[in-house]
Amino acid sequence: MAPEKRFDTILSGLVSGLILPAVTLVIIWLIRYEGGFFRFLGVFQQMGMLSKILSLSVIPNLLLFFLFLWTNRPYSARGVIFATLIMAFVMLVLKFA
Repeated sequence: MAPEKRFDTILSGLVSGLILPAVTLVIIWLIRYEGGFFRFLGVFQQMGMLSKILSLSVIPNLLLFFLFLWTNRPYSARGVIFATLIMAFVMLVLKFA
């Protein structure tokens, strides 16, 4: 029997799949905007583009998903997919609210 892989749980994939888009959004804010973070989000919400900037911040989850697959951690990859679906639901709520 093969030893259990470290961090091969749905919870570890879910947590990393939710943290990575947040970090990506902060990086976008640091590179592209001069004001505060919540003002940054407010400007995009006023322009009706908050769901679009959030969808851009989820793109690195694709790399994380494949990283988990390449290292043979299928449960973590499932967690990343679940986190991406949660983010998609949030984007739909923001778009139509």
